[in-house]
Amino acid sequence: MDYLKRITFPDKESEFDFFIEIKRTVYDSYYPFHILSDHQFDSIDFEPITILYGGNGSGKTTALNVIAEKLQVERDSLFNRSSFFSEYIDFCEMEQGYDFPENKRIITSDDVFDYILTIRNVNEGIDTKREALFEEYLQSKYSQFQLKSLDDYEELKKINQARSRTQSKFVRKNLMDNIREQSNGESAFRYFVEKIEENGLYLLDEPENSLSPERQLELVKYIEDSARFFGCQFIIATHSPFFLAMKEAKIYDLDQNPVQVKKWTELENVQTYHDFFKKHEKEFE
Repeated sequence: MDYLKRITFPDKESEFDFFIEIKRTVYDSYYPFHILSDHQFDSIDFEPITILYGGNGSGKTTALNVIAEKLQVERDSLFNRSSFFSEYIDFCEMEQGYDFPENKRIITSDDVFDYILTIRNVNEGIDTKREALFEEYLQSKYSQFQLKSLDDYEELKKINQARSRTQSKFVRKNLMDNIREQSNGESAFRYFVEKIEENGLYLLDEPENSLSPERQLELVKYIEDSARFFGCQFIIATHSPFFLAMKEAKIYDLDQNPVQVKKWTELENVQTYHDFFKKHEKEFE
């Protein structure tokens, strides 16, 4: 689904005219000006899956944030807007395909890390409560309690429950607010699945962070299916070979100047992986 067909960024000439006109000299940074134009990155023509590839400092995250702000998508974490971000956005032009969906979101590494920390904090609280329930189980199971009035009925129920169940079943029964404990990778994958819904436009900034290779492949399949069958469009900043190899993805190589569209097998870090495993090929036999 092509909700967004094209976006155009200001070129060096437009940026130069802007700064001549405002005559500001007190700033030591004009971010995001001079980032994409330095790579002669003037525009993106989008597909259902579009990938921005490049190393640190290549501008892929900048481009993703610019697109997100131009589209006014939902986001969870703050980012560095800088003093000139709004002016830069005004220079950008976009061409729409289908009507923009209600589900428009950017998902960043900070979003995922915050989610993982939240899950971890919840689980730490659960661990504390679990230890207390272990102690309660032992006290109840071997209690010499006798029922004296109706006020003691709840305590008697707890004792009977402890005596009729194993320790683990007693704890699970009483830990009603428990959530399934997960590894960081499982929690990160769960976050993506929860946020990516049908008929949506999603910007993902380095989704491979916190995901094992196995989980990356699962998310790749989920994204491919969402784009193919469920009306979603994705713009992804990544250098993970698993994401770069996605079917029918259009890849912009921001390490090139000017920026070029390439096949995933032509990208530098993919070639590095290829050469490494080729060198050690016999060790896998």
